[in-house]
Amino acid sequence: MTAGNPVFPGWYADPEGIIFGNKYWIYPTYSAPYEKQVFMDAFSSPDLVNWTKHSRIIDTASVKWAHKAMWAPSIIQKDKKYYLFFGANDIQSDNELGGIGVAVADNPAGPFKDHLGKPLIDKFHNGAQPIDQFVFKDKDGQHYLIYGGWRHTNIAKLNDDFTGFVPFEDGTTFKEITPEGYVEGPFMFRKDGKYYFMWSEGGWGGPHYKVAYAIADSPLGPFKRIDTVLQQDPKVATGAGHHSVIHNQKEDKWYIVYHRRPLGETDANHRVTSIDEMHFDENGLIKPVKITFEGVARQPLK
Repeated sequence: MTAGNPVFPGWYADPEGIIFGNKYWIYPTYSAPYEKQVFMDAFSSPDLVNWTKHSRIIDTASVKWAHKAMWAPSIIQKDKKYYLFFGANDIQSDNELGGIGVAVADNPAGPFKDHLGKPLIDKFHNGAQPIDQFVFKDKDGQHYLIYGGWRHTNIAKLNDDFTGFVPFEDGTTFKEITPEGYVEGPFMFRKDGKYYFMWSEGGWGGPHYKVAYAIADSPLGPFKRIDTVLQQDPKVATGAGHHSVIHNQKEDKWYIVYHRRPLGETDANHRVTSIDEMHFDENGLIKPVKITFEGVARQPLK
C-alpha cells in the first residue's frame, strides 16, 4: 500500500514535514490568491498513508498584524510547547507592516496564538525578504532561524524563548549564507556530522521550479551548490519545489515533502503536496529524487 501523490486533496504548497511523537505532521501554505491566505491547515498521519486534516490551526484573527499571504510555516517543539513560524503580508519594503511571525500552542494541531503581538522580523536584512522561515535545532541545542526570499538567505540565532535573537560573536545578528542559484525556501538538516542546506530555484509559478543543495561543516556554511535534487518530470508533474525533509530515524528512511503542479494545470496556485523517498550515495551526496504518482509505502511510527 502506498500513499499516492498528492497525499491529501486540496491546493497546498510549501509543506513542512515533521515527526511529533508517533505521528507524521505536514504544515503547508494554503495555496490561493494572497488575500485569501488568511489561515493555515495542518495534516497528521500515523503511517504516511492515512492523513487527517486539522482545519484552521491559525488564522489572521489570532494574529492582529497579519492580513494576507500567510506562508510557509515552520514548526518546532520546545519545552512542551509548539512554536509555529510563518510569513505574512508579503511586504515589499521596510515601510510595510508584516514579515515573519511566531505563534505558540500546547498541541501540534493548535489553536496557535500570536507569541509576540508583532512580527519577529519586519525588515529586509542583507536584501532578504522576510519570508520562507525555517527553524533549525543544532546538536548543541541552539535554535537558528534560516529564512529569506528575493534571492538572499540569512541565518540568525534565536534566543531561548523565541522572542528575538542573540548576536553572533562578531556582533552581527543576520548572517547572509546565500549559495549560488538560491531563490527561496531554505531547509537544513544534519547527517553524519555534516550540514545539508537545501533551497528552491526558479519561479514558483512556473514549471521549472526546483530544489538544489549544498553541504558544509557548519550551519553558517560556506555553502557551495552541489546539484539539483528535485525537479519536474513532464510525465508526472511540473513545478516541483519548496520542500522539507522528514527522517524516520528508527527505520533510517528519508522522505522529501514538496509541492508540485499537476499536469495540465496552468493556475499558479494549483499546487499539491506530495512525498517521495530521498536517497544518498556512498559519499553522502543526495541522489536526484524520482517524483512519482505512487508516493511512499506505508511506514507506521513505532
